[in-house]
Amino acid sequence: MAARIDHAVTAGTFSLDGQTFDVDNNVWVVGDDTECVVVDAPHDVDAILAVVGGRRVRAILATHAHDDHVRVAPALARATGAPVLLHPADRVLWDQVHPDEAPGGELRDGDTVEVAGAALTVLHTPGHSPGACSFHAPALGAVFTGDTLFAGGPGATGRSYSDFGTIIDSIRNRLLTLPPATVVHTGHGESTTVGAEAPHLAEWLARGH
Repeated sequence: MAARIDHAVTAGTFSLDGQTFDVDNNVWVVGDDTECVVVDAPHDVDAILAVVGGRRVRAILATHAHDDHVRVAPALARATGAPVLLHPADRVLWDQVHPDEAPGGELRDGDTVEVAGAALTVLHTPGHSPGACSFHAPALGAVFTGDTLFAGGPGATGRSYSDFGTIIDSIRNRLLTLPPATVVHTGHGESTTVGAEAPHLAEWLARGH
């Protein structure tokens, strides 16, 4: 059975630099009827498990370690037996959320995660955070960008451990080079495509941050 993409939205908060905001987060589940991987673990374990169903979870892939993306990652790992995988450059953020519990493994640029006959390639796309990663699934015509690229532009870079020039480089060199029809599944809000966003790079640069 071919891999597919399932989706849920969970509501909660994001806190960093002494400020807290209400946010809705996307959860993406990639797999077939037997096995899957979960992209990000925000807010609500039960909502994520409802999408997973009875499938074996092979891994929990963290796009980055802001609290609204990994808040329930350890609890989800315990519930499913799957490791939480995180780029080591984001450990400084992870430790702010889960100081007493380490991730289950590391993501590295170029790594491949296999699930249900589909391959997700890890693209290190820093800028929103030092260890931010995107996951490209060519067989599904999709990339999961977390908070690196949204419908309408780059993710925020006004907080600790973020950098506008770095996120622009990541988007230009790692994401906008993907096929234009590639669907961009984001950490918040609506999906878009590489082709829809690519013409606006100059606008984002002019807008700056």
